[in-house]
Amino acid sequence: MKKAIPKSVGGKRPGAGRPATGKDPARTIRLSDEFIADVDKWAAEQGDQPTRSEAIRQLVELGLKVKK
Repeated sequence: MKKAIPKSVGGKRPGAGRPATGKDPARTIRLSDEFIADVDKWAAEQGDQPTRSEAIRQLVELGLKVKK
């Protein structure tokens, strides 16, 4: 049997836990199925084929740039 890695100060082993996936915190929002379908359709029409998350970010940025 392998010997356990000793814990460092703070109670965690070095490198223990899931590695960070991004630098920004995740945000959770509720979106209707129809809205998601519209976002997916818009994303499919784009040349760079963004993921759903990226498509939502791009659409929000476009919306924020529009002048009233």
